[in-house]
Amino acid sequence: MTTFGYFLACEEFGPRELLEQARMAEQAGFESLWISDHYHPWNEAQGNSPFVWSVIGGLSQAVSLPVETAVTCPSLRTHPAIVAQAAATSAAMLEGRFRLGIGTGEALNEHIFGDVWPSASVRMEMLEEAVTIIRRLFTGEEVSHRGRHYTVENARLYTLPDEPVPIDVSGFGPAATALAGRIGDGYISMMPDEDLIAQFRKSGGKGKPVQGGLKVCWGPDRQEAVRTAWRLWPNMLLPGELGQVLPTPRHFEQACELVTEDMVANGMTCGDDADQHIAALRTFADAGFDTVYVTQIGPDQRGFFDFYRTEVLPQFAHA
Repeated sequence: MTTFGYFLACEEFGPRELLEQARMAEQAGFESLWISDHYHPWNEAQGNSPFVWSVIGGLSQAVSLPVETAVTCPSLRTHPAIVAQAAATSAAMLEGRFRLGIGTGEALNEHIFGDVWPSASVRMEMLEEAVTIIRRLFTGEEVSHRGRHYTVENARLYTLPDEPVPIDVSGFGPAATALAGRIGDGYISMMPDEDLIAQFRKSGGKGKPVQGGLKVCWGPDRQEAVRTAWRLWPNMLLPGELGQVLPTPRHFEQACELVTEDMVANGMTCGDDADQHIAALRTFADAGFDTVYVTQIGPDQRGFFDFYRTEVLPQFAHA
C-alpha cells in the first residue's frame, strides 16, 4: 500500500514557513515529510535556502511525522563525519523518526569552496566511501579512516538514537541506481520508472523501501498555476545532467530561458482538477513506489492542503 508524504522545499520557503507547512501537512493527512538540503535555490525567484539541520530541529518539536532529507550530499560541502553527527542528532530529536536521504549532489550547492566538481563516476565513488564512514560512526565506536577521498581521526559520536539511522540513496540513472541497491537501505527517485526500480531490486534492494517525489501547482485558475510553476520551478524541465553541473542560480536562469509555459503545462500537474492530481500520484504508486512525496509550488499552501485533504488523499485511503 502506497503512503503519501509532503516534500518541504527549502529553496522556496524560509524556516518558519516550512514549519507551518509541516503542521498543515500533518493535519491534512500526509504521513511523512521530505525536506531538501540546499545551499542555494535553483533561481532567484525561489529566493530561499535555510540550513536544513536547523529546520529539522524545529520539525522535531512542531510535528509527530517522520522526516527525511531529500537529499543530502555527504561528500563535498559537508564532510561525511559531520553529516553522521547531524543525522544522529536529528534521529535522537525525532525519537527514531528520521531517515538520511543522500545523493551525489549538484555543483549548485557543493562547489562553494572552490573545489573541482568531480565527474559522476568519481562522485559515486565518494558517496560509497562516505556511507562507509557514516555507518561506522553510527555504531558509536571511535573511528579512524584513511581512504581515497576522506580522512577521519579518532571520531566518535556520543549522541545517538536507539537504532542506526537508515540511509536511502538517490539514483537517476542505471549506475547510481545500482549503487543505491548495493549500499542503501532504500531508494529515492523523482521519476516513476519501473525499470529503475527493477534494477534497484536486482542490485540488492529487494525488500527495501522505494520513495519518489513530484511537484504540483494547485490553484483554481489552471493557467495562473502554470505561470506560477513556470516562474518558480522551470528547472524541473531541464534535460540531462544540467541540474548536476550548472554552478549558480544565474546559470539555471539562463538555461531555463529554453523552458516555455507550454512545456510546463504539458509536463507538470497544475490546476484544481482532482483527477489529474490523483493520476499523477497513481503513476508513482503503479510503478511500485512505497511512498510518494508531493510539493505544492507557490504561496497558496493552505488551499493546496485543503484540496488534498478533501479531494485527493481520500482516494488512496488504506483498505
